[in-house]
Amino acid sequence: MTTYRDRFARKVLVVTGAAQGIGRAVAIRAAEEGARVVLVDRADLVGEVAREAGTHAASFMADLETYEGASAAMRFAVETFGGIDVLINNVGGAIRMRPYEAFQPTQIDAEIRRSLMPTLYGCHAVIPHLLARGGGTIVNVSSNATRGIHRVPYSAAKGGINAITQSLAMELAERNIRVVATAPGGTEAPARAIPRNAEGDTDEEKAWMGEVVAQVRQSSFMKRYGSIAEQAAPILFLASDEASYITGSILPVAGGDLG
Repeated sequence: MTTYRDRFARKVLVVTGAAQGIGRAVAIRAAEEGARVVLVDRADLVGEVAREAGTHAASFMADLETYEGASAAMRFAVETFGGIDVLINNVGGAIRMRPYEAFQPTQIDAEIRRSLMPTLYGCHAVIPHLLARGGGTIVNVSSNATRGIHRVPYSAAKGGINAITQSLAMELAERNIRVVATAPGGTEAPARAIPRNAEGDTDEEKAWMGEVVAQVRQSSFMKRYGSIAEQAAPILFLASDEASYITGSILPVAGGDLG
């Protein structure tokens, strides 16, 4: 993918969920395009990614499922680089894939906590810092899985992110803060160094996952998964000044599947 030199010159970007996958790619490319980047994750792998991103990157370990973690990450960014211009809320991901009736109540709670609360908390924690900067941008990473099988709690969480994006954009537009989102579809990625489901998947769960993969490919006009680079590019476009007249929008990035 083409990089755009100095697109984020003099900008400070905070990227959450930056240790792996889409977040990692976004953080590294933002640094290549001139940003000072704070990479946030609860996994210590985030330090290695920050070193890969270069001398204008710093890492911070935090549990963004707590408000304290989100608030501490934003304070660290301000203390390290003097302010925040862009927050990219990327934490989330389905922990389990199974028919809704097979979810236990504690599992439902865990899905919501993982895929909704980090964005809800992150938006709240960053607003004072964006206002102090005179404005800025929030990019939320949602999902087209607001319509999809075997992940109803995750779908509900991502539907919540869409609602946050639209309502907060309306609330903050006159204060020079844009709030936008992408809605990725299925994305090919290397095996996760830290699995979302630490307990591992049973054979039955693997079969349910296979059904999800088949549904995602069938729903896409292109009949394939996207690449991490194909997800990072629109996130960074929306984060950039090129998208200065876009707010409240949720951009599907799913090969034609609108979710």
